[in-house]
Amino acid sequence: MLLINDPQDAPAGPKVVAIGSFDGLHLGHQHLIRQAQDEAHRRHMPLLLYTFDPPSKVFMRGEGFLTDLGEKIELLRGLGVEIALIVPFTEAFARRSKEEFLQELQRLEAACFYVGADFRFGQGRKGSLEDLQGLAPTRTLPLLELLGGPVKSSRIRELLRAGAVEEAQLLLGRPYSARGIVQEGDKLGRRLGFPTANIEVAPLKILPPGVFAVRVQTPQGRYGGMANVGHRPTVSGQSLRLEAHLFGFFGDLYGQEVSVEFLARLREERKFDSLEALRAQLAQDAEAARRRLGI
Repeated sequence: MLLINDPQDAPAGPKVVAIGSFDGLHLGHQHLIRQAQDEAHRRHMPLLLYTFDPPSKVFMRGEGFLTDLGEKIELLRGLGVEIALIVPFTEAFARRSKEEFLQELQRLEAACFYVGADFRFGQGRKGSLEDLQGLAPTRTLPLLELLGGPVKSSRIRELLRAGAVEEAQLLLGRPYSARGIVQEGDKLGRRLGFPTANIEVAPLKILPPGVFAVRVQTPQGRYGGMANVGHRPTVSGQSLRLEAHLFGFFGDLYGQEVSVEFLARLREERKFDSLEALRAQLAQDAEAARRRLGI
């Protein structure tokens, strides 16, 4: 996959162009990309995917994001996208008028555009689908409907904030995941018999609250486990943490990047009267997680 961040670097010649934030690359996004790929194959031309980093709602409103840039690139590669134009979303970009945006798009030599039905562009979202049609034929795809509603990034965010990772997985088409670098913690889990990796993720990455059955990808391999996302009220914790206990892992992960897939919610985080009560609950959580993982 060719990665570029300036339209001027796009290969010359006609191409099919799909545009959107694509935060999460959920089933709706995947459907749009596949439709655009089919069009590109029919026309014997490449597909260029035009997207932004960070997504506009993250930059403009400080909302949490579903996929960081690295995750998005990996997913686009997996989908077989040939050219990814990932434009930095900055203050200057946000101030671009619809006319400036259209001038930029014109450089791409689009034979046709593919966008979602709710797509708008330019400062104040003043650019319309009709404006795009003035450059090239534009196909707008209706929002995919699943589980009684549209498949949208905002809906998935709401599910994750409620800890509903299994429902989010159905809309994403894969388990929701978060990755980060393992940092040294207070080693409470080790004292309780359940050593954990304290994983530092990007500040605006959405983390579902609660205790979960998970799978964790490490440089040493993939492990089943259980994870807690919360503030550790039993020990008066202050900051939000993602901590994962890996079944059957013996070693050191400090300073290494790991990725956690959230597969099933076991319970909400709660405060226990003592560390012994917490230890007993962790043993029950581990048993429940193993059952959910089939290990």
